[in-house]
Amino acid sequence: MGVYVVTGSASGMGAAVVEKLRSAGNTVIGVDLRSADVVADLSTATGRRAAIDGVLAASGGTLDGAVLAAGLGPAPGADRPALIVEVNYFGVVDLLEGWHDALASAERAKVVVFSSNSTTTMPAVPGRAIRAMLAGDSGKAVKATRLFGKNAPAMAYGASKIAVSRWVRRQAVTARWAGAGIRLNAIAPGAILTPLLERQLATPDEAKAIRSFPVPIGGFGVPSQLAEWVVFMLSDAADFLCGSVVFVDGGSDAWFRADDWPRAVPAVRIRGYLARMKEFAARA
Repeated sequence: MGVYVVTGSASGMGAAVVEKLRSAGNTVIGVDLRSADVVADLSTATGRRAAIDGVLAASGGTLDGAVLAAGLGPAPGADRPALIVEVNYFGVVDLLEGWHDALASAERAKVVVFSSNSTTTMPAVPGRAIRAMLAGDSGKAVKATRLFGKNAPAMAYGASKIAVSRWVRRQAVTARWAGAGIRLNAIAPGAILTPLLERQLATPDEAKAIRSFPVPIGGFGVPSQLAEWVVFMLSDAADFLCGSVVFVDGGSDAWFRADDWPRAVPAVRIRGYLARMKEFAARA
């Protein structure tokens, strides 16, 4: 049995993951705005620091795994883009950096970050916002989304999920993470029947847009299904899973991008590949 931390533990997919892990006999430290073992606001640097410190204290400094499920959707509101950027990107990256040593001390720790299939199905997501987040500049990221007016929250959401997925893939293969025995991966859900989606379906205009979105198998996923995938990605069976983004979305990603992936590595990138391999070998 292990010790795990789950952000967004009070509802939706995070709560489903907590239930699965605890039912298997694991110790779970939940992090959320309320009804959690560690109550913290991930939209602020102070709140993220409180989450880091609270979990380290509760875990005794060793974590067998982490599930970063806390996130905000693209609801209307002038302040929404900033909240989305802070929670969906920095509320993942800052926490994982703060928990790195506790994860490394477990030697075979697993991390699952919640991404989204919006990373590959949403058009016109501003690249400047993605690059700004990866550079650690939240203000610049938010500014880049505000150019889209009323669609700024949606753009901030898409950009935050792309940025955090790229962060996972970039970091997963480094000596700092893979070399420390930590497996970093992401899961990309589609439309999952959470309380948030249920509220959206109760609004006629939103419901029409949601139901018209291509889901080849039809219907919606349920939180317990996603939780099963997460539990697998935390298990010993996932020791060889590293830097992957697993789509669990009813086929939407494949519908939009059947021929986009896999794609061979361009020859021009071979030098960079060899340099990274040399760096990894030197640090391992």
